[in-house]
Amino acid sequence: MKTTSFNYRFLIGISIVTAMGGLLFGYDWVVIGGAKPFYEQYFNIVDSPSLQGWAMSCALIGCLFGAFFSGMLSEKYGRKKLLILAAFLFIISAYGSGAAQHFTPFIVYRIIGGVGIGLASNLSPMYISEISPSNIRGKLVSLNQLTIVIGILAAQIINWQIAEPVSKMATNSEILNSWNGQTGWRIMFWMELIPAGLFFLLMFFVPESPRWLAQNYPEKSERILAKIGGESYAKNELETINASIQNSVETNTKTLLNPKLKKILIIGIVIAAFQQWCGINVIFNYADEVFTAAGYGVSDMLFNIVITGSINLIFTLIAMATIDRWGRRALMLFGSASLAAIYALMGAAYFFNVEGLPLLILVVTAIACYAMSLAPVTWVVLSEIFPNKIRGLAMSVATIALWLASFTLTYSFPLLNSFFGASGTFWLYGIISLGGLIFIYKKLPETKGKSLETIENELTK
Repeated sequence: MKTTSFNYRFLIGISIVTAMGGLLFGYDWVVIGGAKPFYEQYFNIVDSPSLQGWAMSCALIGCLFGAFFSGMLSEKYGRKKLLILAAFLFIISAYGSGAAQHFTPFIVYRIIGGVGIGLASNLSPMYISEISPSNIRGKLVSLNQLTIVIGILAAQIINWQIAEPVSKMATNSEILNSWNGQTGWRIMFWMELIPAGLFFLLMFFVPESPRWLAQNYPEKSERILAKIGGESYAKNELETINASIQNSVETNTKTLLNPKLKKILIIGIVIAAFQQWCGINVIFNYADEVFTAAGYGVSDMLFNIVITGSINLIFTLIAMATIDRWGRRALMLFGSASLAAIYALMGAAYFFNVEGLPLLILVVTAIACYAMSLAPVTWVVLSEIFPNKIRGLAMSVATIALWLASFTLTYSFPLLNSFFGASGTFWLYGIISLGGLIFIYKKLPETKGKSLETIENELTK
């Protein structure tokens, strides 16, 4: 049997460009954590946990809108146009967030950026999944998570380098009137303009998804598939895609309630929500509270965030090397179990007032486990398990669930931290991780090495 020779340069090139949506997602998501100690002073919300939570979580409202509309609009207009729109929204948000003179405009621009995140977080992994051969799909879709992590690390390094050293004894007034409090935090947001502009320009050179084109413009779909794997590959893939489309029912919201599809949708919703409720993102979004509780000052906190970001990057690369060999299910089971155990220890450390290096080690270990399991694998699984005909709509629903979970996580952390303390909060995340472990063990099938159409046939039996 003849082995298909793939155009890996083309595949990797368009995957990297599309995955820049993930980079901007990561940067926009985390840059606010480094700016937080300074813009809170500028907008005078230091003594208001509810406004602090709103400032950190408001972008998630935009994420929900972006995720909601991405499903319907991407089915109608394709994946490419929506990704270009996402890039444009990132540009608006980056400039406006840094230029804001009052709290309300700041919130508005953060929400605009959130719409961009909602679009990119849904469409970037879905697009890459739809162009990827089954044998390397895990690695290529994981590129999106890699760029998210690079964006996170870039934001962490930029925040650390921009912020001038702050004394542990600095008063609120001193922080407000410092360069950090007046100008530094603005530049942190403006630095996003560089990758956002690059993403916007390069997306015009990326072809539309061949699986979307197959439903609307089959000739164009065949040309792109031929560029990926040759004429024979293109014809075979197009036949398989068309057979899948013809066997599918007409797409609408009621379609998702079809018993065969409903069980797949539930799996997608639960693992999407679990990726957020496992609690790791509070370490990135509320790093100042986490590390201050561990005895670190603001400058030390910013440096420690860079350490956590570096670990995040290293273990994401490990995930990319193992996801197509070890499988999606095995990695998610490992991540769930590891986080449950680590959170138990973190809660104990906070409870017994353990400070400094031991707690930092636990935080880094938790991030490492998450980075090589739940973080990348969730996006890979979501991009694989939904049938061709409803992939855009179902991905949208699952992504909405993810951002709803993220909003409740981010908004609730200051309140939980105030009520339960750091120890009780991380013990709660440990219980959630244990619940996720049980669900994945019972419900999530393995998808490695299978074509999207094969996965569809197996899950809809």
